[in-house]
Amino acid sequence: MATPSDLPVVVIGAGPTGLAAAAHLTGRGITPLVLEAGPVAGAAVRDWAHVRLFSTWGEVVDPAAEKLLAPTGWTRPDPATHPTGGDWAERYLQPLADALGDRVRVGATVTGVSRAGRDRIVDADREAQPFVVHVGHADGREERVLARAVIDASGTWTTPSPAGGSGLPALGEKAAADRVTYRVPDLRNPAVRARYAGRRTAVVGSGASAFTALAGLADLARSEDGAAGADTRAVWILRRGISGSTFGGGEADQLPARGALGLAAKAAVDDGYADAVTGFRTEAVERDGDGRLVLVGEDGRRLRPVDEVIVLTGFRPDLSFLSEIRLRLDERLEAPVELAPLIDPNQHSCGTVYPHGHRELSHPEQGFYLVGMKSYGRAPTFLAMTGYEQVRSVVAAIAGDLDAADRVELTLPETGVCGGAGLFDAPDARHSDGGCCAAPEPRLVPLGAPRAAVVSADETPAGGCCGS
Repeated sequence: MATPSDLPVVVIGAGPTGLAAAAHLTGRGITPLVLEAGPVAGAAVRDWAHVRLFSTWGEVVDPAAEKLLAPTGWTRPDPATHPTGGDWAERYLQPLADALGDRVRVGATVTGVSRAGRDRIVDADREAQPFVVHVGHADGREERVLARAVIDASGTWTTPSPAGGSGLPALGEKAAADRVTYRVPDLRNPAVRARYAGRRTAVVGSGASAFTALAGLADLARSEDGAAGADTRAVWILRRGISGSTFGGGEADQLPARGALGLAAKAAVDDGYADAVTGFRTEAVERDGDGRLVLVGEDGRRLRPVDEVIVLTGFRPDLSFLSEIRLRLDERLEAPVELAPLIDPNQHSCGTVYPHGHRELSHPEQGFYLVGMKSYGRAPTFLAMTGYEQVRSVVAAIAGDLDAADRVELTLPETGVCGGAGLFDAPDARHSDGGCCAAPEPRLVPLGAPRAAVVSADETPAGGCCGS
């Protein structure tokens, strides 16, 4: 068996962070092997090709990757402009994967990671053994790959969080899959456009993706003529109340495009294209006699029927193929325990995350790292430049250059929509009725209206206070 130092470092995922890790490894003379489950590099990014990033090109190109690309004749796009996901994939990720050549394998799904000859229980001589990575290929073949270290940059895109207010899928949510999506719809696509035009759509979530969906549905309503435009409506489902930070940093945001996104969502509701239901935690999804969906709250409240539901409540890591790896994860965020306090969305937004590197990302399994969005577990405060700094530090540590690995340098923009500060999912007392200490009652709120709330006839306020 080869010694670990002769083996490649396996990188799981050919997204922005995974490819950056491969670039850093290459720059240090270490052979990477990038395993990507999708059919192409950046497969997850391509799934949201229509969405524009709120970061500029200058913030989403890794320095080591740019150095690797330079001999190929690659030209960096205008650093002050904002790419779409499609731009990012086609103009940066794919060229980077091409530059890495056969060190990137697509259609290769990692199904398990362990130590060679050692399951999770065995201590004896554990750290001297290479990692063993089981891979399933698109053609049905299975492969066993040995590695000196493993960097898991597989992200969280394949495991979106559900609509259910308790973290579990709402009752009936899976059965309603034909009318529920967990992605921002591409309303430029005629088939997708037809799905939402002239219909009532519930948007569940309170982050940048929800803002994007609300703004898109408003644009669809504005662009449609006649009844279709008038009937295109959004219902924004929030688990908390409306506060001054609901729409993010606005004009004060150090990422102007991120602030503009929040302002576009606010315009959608102010202009009457969307209403908000606040303090609503979904317990069940039912169908009415016409096949439309009825969202039922944990307090028994039933909302008016909708034709479609867009669930944008965040993502969570898939840890199923890491059952034989000794991980030390925070019990709430499913992030590395040393990192979790730095990214806790109850306390931090994107800009208040302290720069971090290999020490915060380490686990009892020496040589194994979670990086990128996956390292954040369930926290929504991740930025691409954070992932690039993570892999720079991690690769330096793998190379034995601890001085470089510990020299973590990163300045992040402050404010913004990704997470907020304070009690992340708590009611805002300034917006609860009558000063009650309970969460705001589910209510339909036309945010642009001068009055505080308009409650539909089938949404009679529930009684009681300080109950749940």
